Amino acid sequence: MQLVATAIIPILVVMTVGFILKRRWLPSFEFWNGMEQLTYFVLTPALFITAIASVDLTSVPFGSVAVALAIPILVAAGLVLVLKRPIRATGPEITSMIQGAIRFNTYTGLIFASALAGAQGVAMFSLAAAIVVPLVNVISVVALTVYGDNETELRPLPMLRQILTNPLILSCLVGIGFSVGPVELPAFVDASLGILADGALVIGTLVVGAALQFQISRHHIGMITLTSAIKLIALPLGAFFLAQLMSIEGVMLAAIVIITALPPAPSSYVLAARMGGDGQLMISITGVQTVLSLATLPLLLALI
Repeated sequence: MQLVATAIIPILVVMTVGFILKRRWLPSFEFWNGMEQLTYFVLTPALFITAIASVDLTSVPFGSVAVALAIPILVAAGLVLVLKRPIRATGPEITSMIQGAIRFNTYTGLIFASALAGAQGVAMFSLAAAIVVPLVNVISVVALTVYGDNETELRPLPMLRQILTNPLILSCLVGIGFSVGPVELPAFVDASLGILADGALVIGTLVVGAALQFQISRHHIGMITLTSAIKLIALPLGAFFLAQLMSIEGVMLAAIVIITALPPAPSSYVLAARMGGDGQLMISITGVQTVLSLATLPLLLALI
């Protein structure tokens, strides 16, 4: 009940504000695209650095956490691929289903992690994100290259460069360095990053609300249902039980459940559109899962 009051209702309110602002007073694509870029490249990295640098990471089993996240994600992507022939999905459709089954919305996850466990929750979620981000990006790009309606070639070096320069991954590494290293984050730097970090959650949630669209084709209903069942139920349950088998518990276990139970980010549509995926299906999956996750995620967290 506390999670409903501290996370679910605030998320719904702020998302609704973003949804209304986009459609009534601030329809400009450039405005919301700029807000998303600001959050992704500046505000969220600032939050990651300050959160991770402020907690003790010596007891975090990084290897076990990586396994508990990677195996269920790979299985989820493989399951979607196996379903391609039975459900008669086209190549572009299956790429959007794969993205919908494994990608996650960082901003929604940060709200849940913060409401559940404060700064430590944000720190553990950030570490989980550093593991998941490169994995889901590689899977998504490979799927789109193979099955998308395009002539794109798989180019490992540009993909590796994109992963290594990802601001979320880099900020996690910086935070880890200050957490486990001999040098503390200077007070003025910590205070400056803290000011930036304060805007990450609210602006990120506004952007999510602004990006919501509910345009569902009858042809896509079955695909949306299957993808949502895998992403919002099967994947987080698989990660939860595997993490328990590996003796992961507490806030880190909660972070694993949160990051695997999140809906895809609106940016998934951009990747689909650029690389020959089914953009309309991707928009529908994102919108449906964003709403459903506000009910499924708290239920999953009740298992912990």
